[in-house]
Amino acid sequence: MKPLKLAMSAFGSYANETVLDFEKLGENGLYLITGETGSGKTTIFDAISYTLFGKASGSARNSYRMLRSDYAQGSTRTYVELEFASGRSIYKIRREIIPHISRRTEEISYSDSVSLTLPDGNVLDRKEADTKILEIVGLDHGQFAQIVMIAQNDFLRFLQSGTDDRVKILRRIFGTEYLRQFQDRLKTLTSEKKIKI
Repeated sequence: MKPLKLAMSAFGSYANETVLDFEKLGENGLYLITGETGSGKTTIFDAISYTLFGKASGSARNSYRMLRSDYAQGSTRTYVELEFASGRSIYKIRREIIPHISRRTEEISYSDSVSLTLPDGNVLDRKEADTKILEIVGLDHGQFAQIVMIAQNDFLRFLQSGTDDRVKILRRIFGTEYLRQFQDRLKTLTSEKKIKI
């Protein structure tokens, strides 16, 4: 998964619509996001993570109220949209945080909507989109946070994970599950031969 373009509106520390065009950074696909404290670095990670998985990169910021910018005008829509490539295919996913004001109590509650545009132009919503993202990216939210977005030294957690956990994650990333199945089958056939002899 390679991010191509990220749009954020009234999200985190970005009050207005802000668009980051990753394609202008070259073909490498490895980016260093740096800046002063409070400049919005973590918000970029949160936006990518929230767009893909409906969760921020840190659990302390996972409520809708925490994700909406305190600096945004009341009528500004809160959304994130990510265009990304997987292989040669390009996808676009958008999540929008929708406020609901109770007429009786005037309290605000939130929900969100999600849409995933496939390379053929078909659009998936909610459950279909979430399932398809897992299939495309090949990682769940926790694995993605550990490996793809190495935020604030979280890569150390991956390195210190147990061998079984690392193997599962790497097997998923590189699509080698069929090799494990082949290896298991060979072991079974070998032990059957030993029994027959």
